Amino acid sequence: MTNKQPGKCPVLTTADGAPIARQHALTAGPRGPVLMQDVALLEQMQHFNRERIPERVVHAKGSGAYGTFTVTHDITKYTKAAIFSKVGKQTECFLRFSTVAGERGAADAERDVRGFAIKFYTDEGNWDLVGNNTPVFFVRDPYKFANFIHTQKRDPKTNTRCMDMQWDFWSQCPESLHQITILFSDRGIPASYRNLHGYGSHTYSFINAQGERVWCKFHFKTNQGIKNWMDEDAEKIIGADRESHQRDLFDAIERKDFPSWKLRVQVMTQEQADQFRWNPFDLTKVWPHAEFPLIDVGTLELNRNPQNYHAEVEQAAFKPSALVPGIGPSPDKMLQARLMSYADTHLHRLGVNHHQIPVNKPRCPVMHYMRDGQAATAETYQSAPNYWPNTRAGTPMPDESQLDPAWNLGAAVVDRYDSTQDHDDFTQAGDLFRMFDDAHRDRLASRIAGALGQARQEVQMRQLCHFFRAEEDYGRRVARHLKIDSAAIEEAISATRST
Repeated sequence: MTNKQPGKCPVLTTADGAPIARQHALTAGPRGPVLMQDVALLEQMQHFNRERIPERVVHAKGSGAYGTFTVTHDITKYTKAAIFSKVGKQTECFLRFSTVAGERGAADAERDVRGFAIKFYTDEGNWDLVGNNTPVFFVRDPYKFANFIHTQKRDPKTNTRCMDMQWDFWSQCPESLHQITILFSDRGIPASYRNLHGYGSHTYSFINAQGERVWCKFHFKTNQGIKNWMDEDAEKIIGADRESHQRDLFDAIERKDFPSWKLRVQVMTQEQADQFRWNPFDLTKVWPHAEFPLIDVGTLELNRNPQNYHAEVEQAAFKPSALVPGIGPSPDKMLQARLMSYADTHLHRLGVNHHQIPVNKPRCPVMHYMRDGQAATAETYQSAPNYWPNTRAGTPMPDESQLDPAWNLGAAVVDRYDSTQDHDDFTQAGDLFRMFDDAHRDRLASRIAGALGQARQEVQMRQLCHFFRAEEDYGRRVARHLKIDSAAIEEAISATRST
């Protein structure tokens, strides 16, 4: 059905300002089912559900700053996204760093993954790239995500951090080994937020003006150089200043020592994806740079501190579902789930109108039919109709020119697949271990043993088998630091060789 209206009408958009091509549910075939990646539909339903029941919660500890992204190289052959439309184009952005496992009172210099979330205020709506300082993650199945996060929090009985809980989970999820190796390596404690790389981590899609799709990964390389703390250094820093990262970032910007990162992307065609030896949409894997070289795109500079931490950093809301024309999702299972879960947590934490908070507000016109809820200002719709389709003059309509090309899923069967089967979870972790020099290997093994040694012996032995599968020397070093006797070590080696 075509919605006919008199005169020229503004384009219908998502709450983030991205144009909507067609107001019909995205389905696998004309009879369904509906796909979870239909974020415009999810956004509309989630907002409607909360029009009268607004809720908010606090968020994990983080630091943020405003900046500018400048395009330095032309990638328009891959994407039509307005942010990359021409060399020299500048886009305002806001970047929030964070620790992941700890609460708001956690120390900045703890061994932990660091969040790296950027909001780009583009001409066609907000684009949020929500990643980490690591290119991979602990799990690939979204069903495991909440359970994994529980293991990083406090034991429900003792209310303390529990290494047995953490390693019990990891030892039964060998896909976590790649991320474990990074976390306990010399890069596990960044010296500051300025001295770390940022990654989109997931695989995303680029779509160009001709409607051609390629898969891509985003890398932000620090221009300040990588710098990390050893454990003993971090202990001293935490004892003196629990806000070391926050203070460093704020002070650097105040003295106009603006930190910056170079954005580079990897690109993979569908043909290459079909032939790649690993699932290219697996969040626990990287794309080798030798096969998929980094392509220069632009420079991100942070040059302005927030004026009010709560209003601008604590209330900043980032979600992978904030996409713009030319940048889209992929079949990555974790990304597909995050498209919903991140948006939903902000609805719970900040309310249905969190888009109207200045730090989250798109810098382009916003047109939609979502109404009311907590803290509604009505500034974008005033007395305009609150339903669609309608025949009122000047009301927003979908724009068919923004339609993405269809996905060809072939003969894929929808089912609940076991994500631990038919995967190689050891080669890349072993490759990374072999890249370390002898001293680094021993520090890695010592750190792991220090944490793993607090778990039950059966958990230790199960996890040791994973290290041996990745690299025998890896397993032997961890076992030696755990003071496990040689007979048990040989038994573990034998077990890994027989599987």
